Amino acid sequence: MKNTFGQSLQTTIFGESHGPFIGVVLDGLAPGIEVNDDFIKERLSLRRPNGAISTKRVEADEYQIVSGVFNNKTTGTPLCILIPNTNTKSADYDKTGRVARPGHADYTAMCKYHGFEDYRGGGHFSGRITAAIVAGGAIAQSALSKKGIEIGSHIYKLSDITDTSFDEIDNNELVKEISVLNKKEFAVIDDVKSEKMMQAILDAAKDADSVGGVLETAITGLPAGVGEPWFDSVESVLSHVLFSVPGIKGVQFGAGFDKVCERGSSFNDAFRNEDGKVVTATNNNGGVNGGITNGMPIIIKCAVKPTPSIYKEQKSINLNTLDNSDIAIEGRHDPAIIHRARVVVDSVCALAVYDMLAARFGTDYFVN
Repeated sequence: MKNTFGQSLQTTIFGESHGPFIGVVLDGLAPGIEVNDDFIKERLSLRRPNGAISTKRVEADEYQIVSGVFNNKTTGTPLCILIPNTNTKSADYDKTGRVARPGHADYTAMCKYHGFEDYRGGGHFSGRITAAIVAGGAIAQSALSKKGIEIGSHIYKLSDITDTSFDEIDNNELVKEISVLNKKEFAVIDDVKSEKMMQAILDAAKDADSVGGVLETAITGLPAGVGEPWFDSVESVLSHVLFSVPGIKGVQFGAGFDKVCERGSSFNDAFRNEDGKVVTATNNNGGVNGGITNGMPIIIKCAVKPTPSIYKEQKSINLNTLDNSDIAIEGRHDPAIIHRARVVVDSVCALAVYDMLAARFGTDYFVN
């Protein structure tokens, strides 16, 4: 079972939704990185359910760092974070027996693990595991911020409602906008659109249904020259880790699908010299040329599917007998996960960017 990502920085996740703990191990962190408990808690709070637009399962996420930190600094040895599960209702999953939940990994997990998997709450496939990723990602994000690299996401589209795009914001103002977004529980640039999006989530919940959308992420401050051509390109590394986030069904860099049918003369990003710094007049390529950063902000859009757990009755099969069956899912579920997934996307991007920078410059890059 492959639960580890990265080369210079290896991130390993473990645990199940209804098990005693979930957790993450970061192996390859530079020694001397500040571990800020307040920042970790802040990032975890952005993933935590909040109000009627989220699940009623709320975990305190009282994490424990059990290795790799001394006097609030990383030691350079493996850093392990444990997060207890304290608010589980496993009986909700006993009621539906072994009927596969549409859109979930119940059937594919059985095919791979021959029925020995922990299916309660989705087990190891649950979005609950992302809390550990966020905790680990916060440490990487702190290290990146000290190097002037900032990461932030917002809900670009939900249902038929579209927010302001990062492309509409001047590059000099982008860091400020990211800082504002990273303090918002519901990360939308245009507050009017925020209210409409939240109402769309409530409408879906009222119909016993769910809704999805598109996240837009910006990574600023990366130096030019990071990444590899071909198999370890910046796009391929980030896509790898982004597609590991539950619910992500599409990834686009820069203008991507939006403009690829145009002519090259309108898609190409013209290079310019501004006060001795090489920039591009547009950013249709999303900060990457030939798999390598060009110094412009990396802009990514991620498609986030509607939450598969809905309260409408659906058609399915019984995994024990393979007989056709109906299922009415019980338990506590989100009518939308996109507003909680945004901090998970930030976190995996931070882990991937840290890994690429350590491969390019060495781990001491983060302490010098």
